[in-house]
Amino acid sequence: MTLATPANKLEYEAVIGLETHIQLQTNSKMFCGCRAEIANSAPNTQVCPVCLGMPGVLPVINQKAIEYIVKLGLALHCEIPEYSKFDRKNYFYPDLVKGYQISQFDLPICINGWLEIEVDGYTKRIGITRIHQEEDTGKLMHMTGPDGQEYTLVDYNRSGVPLVECVSEPDISTPAEAAAYLTKLRQIVRWLGIGTGNMNEGAMRCDANVSVMLKGSKEYGTKIEVKNMNSIQAVHDAIAYEIIRQPEELVAGHVLKQQTRGWDDVRQITVFQRLKEGSSDYRYFPEPDLPPLQLTAEFREKIKANLPELPDERRYRFMNDFGLNAYDAEVLTGTRQTAEWFEAALGPNPTPPRAKAVANWILNELFARLKESGGELSEVKIQPAQLGGLIELVEKGAITPKTAKDVFEEMFATGHDAATIVKDKGLGAISDEGAIASVVEQVIAENPKAVTDFKAGKDASLNFLIGGVMKVTKGKASKDVVTRLLRERL
Repeated sequence: MTLATPANKLEYEAVIGLETHIQLQTNSKMFCGCRAEIANSAPNTQVCPVCLGMPGVLPVINQKAIEYIVKLGLALHCEIPEYSKFDRKNYFYPDLVKGYQISQFDLPICINGWLEIEVDGYTKRIGITRIHQEEDTGKLMHMTGPDGQEYTLVDYNRSGVPLVECVSEPDISTPAEAAAYLTKLRQIVRWLGIGTGNMNEGAMRCDANVSVMLKGSKEYGTKIEVKNMNSIQAVHDAIAYEIIRQPEELVAGHVLKQQTRGWDDVRQITVFQRLKEGSSDYRYFPEPDLPPLQLTAEFREKIKANLPELPDERRYRFMNDFGLNAYDAEVLTGTRQTAEWFEAALGPNPTPPRAKAVANWILNELFARLKESGGELSEVKIQPAQLGGLIELVEKGAITPKTAKDVFEEMFATGHDAATIVKDKGLGAISDEGAIASVVEQVIAENPKAVTDFKAGKDASLNFLIGGVMKVTKGKASKDVVTRLLRERL
């Protein structure tokens, strides 16, 4: 992104890197046996001596968390070194009960990966520097008492929950690219089933490192870190603000210092928090209570063999094998559940026409009703095979497309099969041409002006007459048969 500053016509380029923390959905915490599911727990009830940092306790590594980070690393094309280790990261805030965090410094579990994004009509590959494993901190809640005094409460339920940090290369150039990167990363996390990625719940949190430099320069500008963003939109907006603010500061003659700023979602601005610490301020050293990790080739290959087909791979397959357009394939692979629901509805011998029909029913009818009801796909009463059965009735001419929509409404409400609904409600298509012909004669007799207009060359009048037949037959007559008989009669 090139930024022109009117004050002196200097052009700046933005350089952006993202640090994304992702909570892992394991049963227990990273280094103890406490429940990791804390969403509905009362404060400080999911804690034990280990995650409270009591003297004399020892941490134990959660194997499932290691499997999950390796799975994420492989999905992001990372190298998984055989050896890695945990380190102590020392800093002192009330939410860090031990005074240090068990993290990883120089030997992370995943390195040198990439994530490909598509934005504004182009494709770009964003490098992944590293993904490392650590434990989450507690949660601070800032309050104001009835006397107006401000105070802070601490909930340590979150302390020790498994957390991975995914650090991108500074390959991102625009707010839109940052949003696309986070959207894609969250999709993969959910697709793998290793985390919810819900930013509003803190299950995924992002810090943006933003700098600007003169266009054509080989030296990066001063890095500014922005925190406190609880949505992808907030990340987009905070970056957009910074890449305007920083050039204005430079043009005004101010020196930018490396610092941490917070995003104020109400005022839509970043605000200064503190000067940025460097890695030396954390005084990393190897965690003495945990052995180094050795991830054998057998361990890595087993996880790789069990990776699901990833979103991009499935999207391309939907387009190549089923002839779906890019938009339909993109939406159907938005979640793994939607993609699998779609394929289950196709049946054993899918064809491109059947695939397009299934896609249309899901994207137009099913999604519309889910939006109206506020429900989730996992909650619908219709099973994929039942949707396939409805489409088959239309293909065979047993019901008309209009009747099919009415049947679908009933299926969505009750979960009953399409064939059962059609039989019970007498919704089968009228296939007897003699019966349809008599209605055609009736409609022609009742609408002489439309007949005259059609014979005078006004083709639109034919649609009026077709509508009249469909009204009398309550939508049960085949539109193709009705059209043919009307043309023959006229």
